[in-house]
Amino acid sequence: MEFDINTITRENVKTLKPYSSARDEFEDFDTAEMIFLDANENPFQNGVNRYPDPQQNSVKAILAKNNNVKQSQILLGNGSDEVLDLLFRAFCEPKTDNIISLPPTYGMYGVLANINAVENREVLLSTDFQPQVEKILDTVDENTKIIFLCSPNNPTGNSFSDESVVKLLQNFKGLVVIDEAYIDFSDKESWLGKMEQYPNLVITQTLSKAYGLAGIRLGICYASEAVISVLNKIKPPYNVNELTQQRAIERLKDGEKIKQEIAAIIEQREELLKVLNDISFVQNVYPTEANFVLVKVDNANKRYDELIEKGIVIRNRTTQPLCENCLRFTIGIPDENAVLIKELKLLK
Repeated sequence: MEFDINTITRENVKTLKPYSSARDEFEDFDTAEMIFLDANENPFQNGVNRYPDPQQNSVKAILAKNNNVKQSQILLGNGSDEVLDLLFRAFCEPKTDNIISLPPTYGMYGVLANINAVENREVLLSTDFQPQVEKILDTVDENTKIIFLCSPNNPTGNSFSDESVVKLLQNFKGLVVIDEAYIDFSDKESWLGKMEQYPNLVITQTLSKAYGLAGIRLGICYASEAVISVLNKIKPPYNVNELTQQRAIERLKDGEKIKQEIAAIIEQREELLKVLNDISFVQNVYPTEANFVLVKVDNANKRYDELIEKGIVIRNRTTQPLCENCLRFTIGIPDENAVLIKELKLLK
């Protein structure tokens, strides 16, 4: 099915003249020796007295090199939530259009749909937590603009089959957004290498998980130049602050340490998986390719309260579809995991 971005972009966005910040016109200049008297900034240097690069070019340059994409295929946001929100604003007409999400999944898809007055059509995953492709395609109508896939999925931890994703990409004329927040913990390759093949493919990633920078709030969107161009029209001019950009650059340059931390998390994950199967009240331990484990227990509310009393905070997912009596354990450092295991064994 042929994808045409003009058919899914909101009419007001098509004609929108984006805000031009004080620094946009100097993007291609060497600004080191220039005197800036244009933006009403405080002129006294302190490292952050100037507005940040509105296009975050230094950060994008590293990401582009690391992932073999063009800088023009990247948009950065104040966390992935801003990136997701921009997708709604650019492509979904309030009170007219709809999106499709696949519960149990990341809750912000539904929240953002409500904020933007866009219908969220939910198609449950199968009992083995895979997309029900035919049901999804049957749910699509002329006003369906986006299908959200979280893979590896939160809270289930599993990745979606390539066959399912490809079928959706080939048979849906809107955007297929793959949220890869947890991709670094999986053996599966990112979908980044498929962007040229599928112009309707959008991939979101984050520095909050494997990169250990949840506190700086930096989300990443990879897509075709056409999609990124539309998103750039509507993004706030200085949406990623200078301190975030500096810290991201510093961390992205330390690739070896990031790899070591990911390997350590995966090792700890595998150790926890071995132990969980021996806990008396654990009924099912679901396969995971993320930095967390979903576990079905006898009574999730009871076990959650017991662990809180021991000073251990986990996530109770029992209210989510297909997750009755399920708890989600994030992988901690070895000492934290040891305490968790000890307390789980003591519970009766």
